[in-house]
Amino acid sequence: MKFKNIPFYIAAAAVLGFSPVAQGQSSLRKADKHYDNYEFALALPAYKEAIQKRKPELPTVERIATAYRLTRQNKEAEVWYAKVVAMPSRPPMNLYYYAEALRSNGKYVEAKEQYMQWGEEMPEYAERAQQLMRATDQSLRLMKMPAVAEVTPVATLNKNGASDFSPMQYGSNGIVFTSDRGVQKDGKNPKVYGWTGRPYLQLFVAQDAGEGNYGKPEPLQEVINADYHNATASAAKDGSKLYFTRTKMVPALDNANADPTSWAEKNENQNLINRLEIYSAEKQGGSWGNIQAFDYNKVEEYSVGHPAVSPDGQVLYFVSDMPGSLGDTDIYYSKRKADGTWGEPVNAGAVINTSGRESFPYVDADGKLYFASEGHVGMGGMDIFSAEGEPGSWRAVKNLGYPINTPQNDYGIMFTEPGVRGLLSSNRDSQNGTEDIYAFKILQKPVVLAITTLGRFQNNKKKTVQEPLPNTRIMMSQKNSKDSTVVITDEKAQSFADARAGNTYTFKGSKIGFLKMESGIEVPATASDTVQVALVFDKNEVEKAIVLENIYYDLDKADIRPDAAKELNKIVTLLKNNPTVEIEMGAHTDSRESHLYNQQLSERRAQAAVDYLVSMGIERRRLTAKGYGKTRLVNKCAEGVQCPEEEHQKNRRTEFIIKKN
Repeated sequence: MKFKNIPFYIAAAAVLGFSPVAQGQSSLRKADKHYDNYEFALALPAYKEAIQKRKPELPTVERIATAYRLTRQNKEAEVWYAKVVAMPSRPPMNLYYYAEALRSNGKYVEAKEQYMQWGEEMPEYAERAQQLMRATDQSLRLMKMPAVAEVTPVATLNKNGASDFSPMQYGSNGIVFTSDRGVQKDGKNPKVYGWTGRPYLQLFVAQDAGEGNYGKPEPLQEVINADYHNATASAAKDGSKLYFTRTKMVPALDNANADPTSWAEKNENQNLINRLEIYSAEKQGGSWGNIQAFDYNKVEEYSVGHPAVSPDGQVLYFVSDMPGSLGDTDIYYSKRKADGTWGEPVNAGAVINTSGRESFPYVDADGKLYFASEGHVGMGGMDIFSAEGEPGSWRAVKNLGYPINTPQNDYGIMFTEPGVRGLLSSNRDSQNGTEDIYAFKILQKPVVLAITTLGRFQNNKKKTVQEPLPNTRIMMSQKNSKDSTVVITDEKAQSFADARAGNTYTFKGSKIGFLKMESGIEVPATASDTVQVALVFDKNEVEKAIVLENIYYDLDKADIRPDAAKELNKIVTLLKNNPTVEIEMGAHTDSRESHLYNQQLSERRAQAAVDYLVSMGIERRRLTAKGYGKTRLVNKCAEGVQCPEEEHQKNRRTEFIIKKN
């Protein structure tokens, strides 16, 4: 080679090696090749080498940020997306990725700002941006609430530098889980998966050693742990059958993906991609065999994975992006037919599935469905949710709360004791994107408050009735907490709110045409998953009587019974919330005894009610006592008519009438 007319310093560089620019270009080409092959763990050091030798342009900075995002290294992803969004002509979708990284790192205020800007620059996503902004507010509230559980890593299940996740029951006393810790075969080190820079995913089992500890994890047999990814398994209750996920390389098509666990976006430069399939294996004399493909695998078109068999073995839940899905990935289920085969897959429906990703289903011993979602409002990344009901009629989806969920990815839950303790997967403590398995014990059981708002008034027949009161605003707060939540009932006068068993909650509401309402409820520690709450608003009408429930009197007596005092306390609260209201307390008797006796008795009863209200701090000038004797019976139990005692008691009632407001 001749170097005529070439400056000396360039010629010397050509002899001794590449020039700095050429070296940078070579490193960049190498990095881009790894990136295009989904080898993100290999691409990142090559990109680092390239940018040391030349200033990176927008496409390179974007790729570095994306590589950190897809390897779940959220802190680095935040740093690099901050660089991307500051560069001219950057695509606005990077604002969303930057916001997601910020939220995953617990920086909710900063994330909210980026979601807002994303919605402004991409109006087609404005509604989603608003939803995510509300999610950041909810996350801050969840983290301020008392912890719902104790969560600790399980040291004997986790290997430093490896991903360990998705534990499931295995036999009577063990678990099966997924790990990329790697296993030597024939004295050779395991192959490395370029996406993560760690070995391929394999299935491991560990036996319960008691007191929250587990024995040494052991890999399943090679007949299940084939050379490529084998993950997310679920065993039948008797341990005789195992369902698990495998990946298969197929020609790249539109809407395909390469990540065996999270269905990441397809790269248009890649010729081959991974798709997921479900397989089953049977126990044969202590060994696994008879490996069978799930009838509805179809890697040419879509993925199916993350199998979870119901405790009774009759329903198989799984995840897919098959045609008909509502979002990126949906949860489906198949029911076992009489001949033992699985029926056509059924989408779990819009209550469960969103336009985002739902994955990692699990059904506990009580039939409750748990799953991970990025589409439902959560704390960041994937959150774990539960749903009541049964296949085809799920309801009451709720976030399991902090610290079951965190700003990072939380998924793959299972219970070793239904509703009390179990295991879950999370990368909450990870610096390199790996997951660990954590044990949890529920401290305060999450419950859903099913709120119904009712309007109480006197109808045309002068009878007190209650009817649904839709679109009513309620402010809900927990006792001894400064935070509050506002809920608005829907057209059916219903709304749902997250709460914790063992806590006390206060509700304050207002509705035009009705008196302001305040009520409270103490949720028992033994409460069911859903607690019904009825909030009654009295119509603001002058000279219309409202019958007070449970204010009855014993025969011939005017004493305030304990059950009556409880109801009168509600009137105390109502009057304190509506300080301009003046009322009449009217008392009534049954038909027995003379008119004079009943008149005097009813007046004493009315006065007793007024005196009680005054003793509770209500000004006497706002109250009037009036006895009506037996002149206004509510049933046919007139003088001389034979009636059971409970019918007579309905006439021994107290009403209130708004006299002035």
